[in-house]
Amino acid sequence: MSNSTTTDKLFKVAIAIKGLDGLGQLVLGIVLIFVPPTLITGLANEVVTRDLLGDPSGTLSTHLETAAHNFADGSSRAFAIGYLLLHAVIKLGLVAALLRKIMPLYPVAAVVLGAFVVYEVYRAINTHSIALPIFAAIDVVIIILVIREYQQLRRERAESSTDAHM
Repeated sequence: MSNSTTTDKLFKVAIAIKGLDGLGQLVLGIVLIFVPPTLITGLANEVVTRDLLGDPSGTLSTHLETAAHNFADGSSRAFAIGYLLLHAVIKLGLVAALLRKIMPLYPVAAVVLGAFVVYEVYRAINTHSIALPIFAAIDVVIIILVIREYQQLRRERAESSTDAHM
């Protein structure tokens, strides 16, 4: 199997994962509109008090309780819902454009994903999130794949236009 074939498959898998992630964020954002904050804090409390994350005063339990209580705050809740919905719509739009091979949107996708990475790192530093650095690393890999795919498509189109002029 050649590298371009492997890269193509990896690109398609990465874009599919991003699409599923965007769809999941869209659904979660919509669900959170209708879920009362007390349900979230109650669920977090149940998980912690039943030792499902280990020691109730441990790192995971503390992170879950802090996140749940921050979410219950009206402005944090509105921000989280808005962020999820906006992030989802942007991701789904970019995924559709990349799968359709709309060339001008590849650089846009790389820049937008880069902005997400910067924001995810910023939020991770400020919130001590465990998940955000993982999401940022995945986004960096996807940026690299988007750039490689864009370069490959440009080469292929340049070669086909050269062949057409001969």
